[in-house]
Parts: sequence; structure tokens; C-alpha cells
Amino acid sequence: MSETFRAILISRDEARNQSVDIVEMTPDQLMDGDVDVAVEATTVNYKDGLAITGKAPVVRRWPLIPGIDLAGTVITSAHPDWQPGDRVILNGWGVGETHHGAYAGRARLRGEWLVALPERFTAMEAMAIGTAGYTAMLSVMALERAGMTPDSGPVVVTGAAGGVGSVAVALLAGLGWHVVASTGRPGEADWLRDLGAAEIIDRSELSEPGKPLGKERWAAGIDAVGSHTLANVLAATSYGGVVACCGLAQGMDLPASVAPFILRGVSLLGIDSVMAPKQRRVEAWGRLARDLDAARLGAITTEIGFDAIVDTAKAIVEGRIRGRVVVDMQA
Repeated sequence: MSETFRAILISRDEARNQSVDIVEMTPDQLMDGDVDVAVEATTVNYKDGLAITGKAPVVRRWPLIPGIDLAGTVITSAHPDWQPGDRVILNGWGVGETHHGAYAGRARLRGEWLVALPERFTAMEAMAIGTAGYTAMLSVMALERAGMTPDSGPVVVTGAAGGVGSVAVALLAGLGWHVVASTGRPGEADWLRDLGAAEIIDRSELSEPGKPLGKERWAAGIDAVGSHTLANVLAATSYGGVVACCGLAQGMDLPASVAPFILRGVSLLGIDSVMAPKQRRVEAWGRLARDLDAARLGAITTEIGFDAIVDTAKAIVEGRIRGRVVVDMQA
């Protein structure tokens, strides 16, 4: 008899009504791939919340196991880069969207999607970072490639109490930046200061329709919100500044003008974590191992078990989760 494992399965009926169930599965029910991984830890990202609640069309084939990132140990491998016992990380590549994802005891994946787990991190620590933290690091690297340094001036982080935002605050502060944290949760101000934020502003300053060009307030930004928030961040970016865009919590639209670009030479950089080339992924995880303070990582992390994933997914979409949620799949 084949080994069974628990999995969360999202299904949809002929009327396009979505259902979410916890089921028992066997390895022969997994999709094609050349590496099988025992899933030891995963996370609940905002994107996972959208998938489980059906609030956005994240899932594009049914039935599907959600969960866009994982850390674990290789069980079997037909890929030359990986051997049984290797410790690996998976972020993106359509996993949890078009390919069975992390919310199961076992995942079958393509070897080229995997990155070695840095020796510094346990599986739980890596998923405390997860796709959100990895995306934050990609954003920091993009600012650096564009020539931005702490000497350039302040950096604003929107959605600062969320997964991407909280890691971005911790990373930037650790690198010496003066961080302006924007949040809609004033009760998290002390927590954000503990992460390294120098200033806290209410998201209402940025979330409503604003002027095409405003007072110069920061040299750089990392935005995980989109819509009016990103437009206002751009409008307040100083001459020659750079903003990295990596999320859409407020919306996919960008109701901005060309004024910041043609009058101040502001640059807007798009950050994609899903299909980023492997070399950049390896660099990002190496930087996280070097630059992310362990104490700050612990401060942004909440641990849950498998049975709490669905409720946590609903809570993250409703804005009731701060920082990062890491799932112990072996609990």
C-alpha cells in the first residue's frame, strides 16, 4: 500500500463554486516532476490567502494543492543536481497556482525550481522568511543595483506590518537605512520600531487619491500595496529616486501621472519573485543568510500547525496577521 499523507485540496464544481478540503493522498496522485520532497515547513502568504479564500484567481487548475513555498528534504531524485537527503527551498514557479503546492506532506517538483537551503537556516527559519522575505530581498537588491545606498536618503516601506514589509524593514534597517514604515495598524508602531523603523506613518497619508507631484520625502521605496499608495509614493520620491514595486494589496491599478518620471527622473522597478532566474534566487537567499538579523526574524514570526492553515489564510486576507506565519508540517 502506498504511503499516504494529508493535503489541503482546492476544488471547483461546474458552477465555479470553490471548496477547500483536507484529504488523504498518495504519491501517485501528485503531478509530474523529477524530485520528491518531504515538506517540513511552509508559510501562509497573502497570495496563499487569496487562493484559499478564492478572493482572486490565483489557482488556475483544479483540483489543486495550494501553498507557494516550502522547505524540506529530498526523498527521491532523478535530477542531477539533487540527491536524497539534500535540504532544499522552493519559491514560486507556479507551484500552488498551476502545480500542486506546499500544503501537503509531500511535494513532487522539478529540480531546476529548487535552491539549496542555506546552512544557517533550519527549514522553519527559511519559511519564516518564505516568499515574502525572499521578495523583500529581491527588492532591496534591485534598489542597490540602481545605485541606491543608505546615504541616498530615507526609504519608505508600505504595508510595513505585512510579510514583505516587515522583512523589508528589518533588512533595510540592518543595512543602515533610515526606514519610514507605512502601516494601517497604528498598534504595531512599537513593533515596527523594534524591527528598525525610524519613522511610522499612517497608510491614510498614501492610500487616497493624491497630487501628481508632492513634497520630496524619501529617496527610495519598497511598495507591496499598489494602486493609490504606489502613486503617492512615487509622487513623494526625491529627484533621481527609485521605487521597487512587488505587491498589490490595495489593487493592481496605478492611478499615477508621468510627472515623477519626467520631472524628477524617478525610476519604478518591477519585482517578480515567481519566475526569477535561479542565479538571482541563490544570490537573494545568500544575502538573507548574511544580512537578516536572527533576532529580528524571530520577532516577526508566528508558528502554526497544518490544521490552522485554512483559518490563517482567511485572517491574512482580512488584514489580521502581522509579520510572517510559518507552518510546522511535522507538528
